[in-house]
Amino acid sequence: MSFLVLVRHGQSLWNIENRFTGWVDIDLAENGILEAKKAGLLIQNRKIQIDFYYSSLQLRANHTLKIIQKVLNDKKDYTRAWQLNERHYGALTGLNKSEMSKILGDNKILEFRRSWDTKPDDLSEESPFHPKNIETYKKLPKEVIPDSESLKDTYERVLKFFNEEIKEKLINANVLISAHGNSIRALCKYLFKIDNNQISKLEIPTGNPLIIQINDKFEIEKCEYLDEERAKDLLVF
Repeated sequence: MSFLVLVRHGQSLWNIENRFTGWVDIDLAENGILEAKKAGLLIQNRKIQIDFYYSSLQLRANHTLKIIQKVLNDKKDYTRAWQLNERHYGALTGLNKSEMSKILGDNKILEFRRSWDTKPDDLSEESPFHPKNIETYKKLPKEVIPDSESLKDTYERVLKFFNEEIKEKLINANVLISAHGNSIRALCKYLFKIDNNQISKLEIPTGNPLIIQINDKFEIEKCEYLDEERAKDLLVF
C-alpha cells in the first residue's frame, strides 16, 4: 500500500488579486505561507513518510513544497518538472477574472477556466508574461513552451510525465506532488476516471493535502482531504 499526496500551492499573490496566473512565476501570499505550514502539519500528524517529492518549475509550488519539507524536517532533494506547471491561460494571462467576466460574460470565462478542450487565444510572444520572456523558463526547449493551453493540453503533458516518472514509484513508495489547480485537476481526472464533462465541476483548494491510498494493483482504496473544513467534492463516488 502506498500514498500519493497531492498539494495545490498555497494562496498566491495573484490569487488574491483574482488574476489569471498560468505560467507567470508568482510567489505565495502571506496566507499561502500559512496554508503551506498547515499542510505540513496535517501530513506530519498522519505520520506518512514521504519517499519522493515532485514540484513544477514555478516558485509558488516550490515554496509550498519547501515549507512542507521544513515542517516535516525532511531535507530530501525534490524533482522540478515543467510538465507539472499550471495551465497556460494564453491571452487571458495577467487579467482580472471578474473584469473579464464583465467583458466576455460569465459563461465564456467559465468555459475558458473549466472546459476540457477550449483554450483562450494565444498570448503574444511580445508580452512580458509570455514564458519565453520569463527567466524561470530560459533553459526550456522553446518547442515545449505553449502560447495557450486547454485542460486537455495540460492533461497530456502531466500524464506523460506521471506515467514515465512517478507511477512506478507508487508500487512501494510514498510520493508528494506540489503543483497547481489545473495540473492536479488533470491528474485527478486520470486517477478518478472523471469524464470530460464532469471535470469542469472539480475544484482544487489551495494548500490542502489530498491523500490518495493506492494498492498494489494501482487501485484507489481511499482518498480524502486532510483539512476537512476546506475540502472540496472529489466527484469520485
